[in-house]
Amino acid sequence: MKAIRIHGYGNADVLKYEDTKMPEPKENGARVKLEAIGVNFIDIYHRIGLYPNKLPFIPGMEGAGIVDKVGA
Repeated sequence: MKAIRIHGYGNADVLKYEDTKMPEPKENGARVKLEAIGVNFIDIYHRIGLYPNKLPFIPGMEGAGIVDKVGA
């Protein structure tokens, strides 16, 4: 799958469009095929490192779609 990934904190130049593995849902989780995605200030705060995430990460805190796989 393709995704925007962040490997280091900074301005919009740190956003990289690249191939990554399709995630598998955890035991009590679900995977959602996103159809609508919101990008908000929290995503900018994560990108600049104000609220750091474990690197690399895929930004995005809001989305809606269809569950396509569930965990055990």
